[in-house]
Amino acid sequence: MALKIDWLPRSRSAQLEKGKNWCTILAEKAGLWLVPEATTTVLNEAVNEAASQFAVPVPERNAITSQQMIDAFKNLTTVMRDVKKRYFFVPPLTNSDIVALGLKVKDEIPTTIPPPSIPVTGRLTFPSIGLVEMREISADGEKSDDRSKYGVRIYFGILSEATSTYKHRIAAPPKTGDDLPHSVFTRQKRYRFAFSDQRGKEAFFCMRFENSKGEAGPWGKIISAWVP
Repeated sequence: MALKIDWLPRSRSAQLEKGKNWCTILAEKAGLWLVPEATTTVLNEAVNEAASQFAVPVPERNAITSQQMIDAFKNLTTVMRDVKKRYFFVPPLTNSDIVALGLKVKDEIPTTIPPPSIPVTGRLTFPSIGLVEMREISADGEKSDDRSKYGVRIYFGILSEATSTYKHRIAAPPKTGDDLPHSVFTRQKRYRFAFSDQRGKEAFFCMRFENSKGEAGPWGKIISAWVP
């Protein structure tokens, strides 16, 4: 999973530099961007206080002045986050305005989510009479884009006579999931089936990943077991 990168710098010097830049730009653009004068005043005061505390030489700092600097920068970053959230959006700003503020332009191009490329595997357990549970559902192979593995569709059927009309039954052992008549979709790592009236019958399962668009990946292996 990709890490979300914060727009606010981690170092105090960089935070202060960005805050000063905002003050300079807002001195000219506040009215155009509908930023109230009271807001620009609060930002300017927060920047000035942080700059004053940051300017204290290290040898002259003590527990009190160190705490004052911590408080000043905490206030500065709080004010900056509030200003960005309330006023820095397009429109009225342009993309070039966003760049001038040291912020990232929003990517308007939709991210392509590829179809799943690897099969699925799992393990059958039997919690009780008539119950079959598919557990440890996971990728069977190399790592791939997690976004394409939105969920898993489990295909299943019960082996029985060809003349049977029971909704889960199939006439012959399946070769792929295409031969199984029913399916369920899950985003969990396990799924429980209740076959209480099919004890002693052979159940077959086959899975494949689906992305959020419903595009399916390759079939996993056929997994079978006798219903307890």
